[in-house]
Amino acid sequence: MEYEIRILEIEKEKWIQKLENMGAKKVMDCVQERCVYDFSPVVSNKWIRLRTNGTCSTLTIKEILDKEKIDGTRELEIEVSDFHKTKAILEELGYIPRSYQVNERIRYIYKDIEIDIDTWPLIPTFVEIEGKSKEDVLNFLKLIDYNSKNLTTLDIESIYLHYGIVLDYKVLTFKEQIR
Repeated sequence: MEYEIRILEIEKEKWIQKLENMGAKKVMDCVQERCVYDFSPVVSNKWIRLRTNGTCSTLTIKEILDKEKIDGTRELEIEVSDFHKTKAILEELGYIPRSYQVNERIRYIYKDIEIDIDTWPLIPTFVEIEGKSKEDVLNFLKLIDYNSKNLTTLDIESIYLHYGIVLDYKVLTFKEQIR
């Protein structure tokens, strides 16, 4: 189970300064690539994600149980040694990516909390806060004295919908968007 919450429409530089001032450690600054696959047959609110940040690649089954809860996403993930070979294996098994996506991520760690500053094509930058429990996430929000403005548990697809964009792109990068 994931315990995460997002804050939409952040000012990236202010968040970086805030995190560094509180002693959070920057552990990643990368471009992430991902291929998203549907199950066969398609299962509503469940998909496969192959992702790499250039150093670490993972294969994940994601399932949205409840978009309204901090713990509303189930995730089953393993690290894989090679993004491109794993993609080739999936294709041999009959899985063709429904989309290829790129985003930028800066990750900080504060105690046991992961704070990701995510920039995606076509939408404002947001922050994702993930902890080992719901209480950890809520306590971090209290620590940074954050009110409920722009706070959400929505997944990426729903965030795009929030901005009036249907996430049906075959290719979604900063340079191109192909439907």
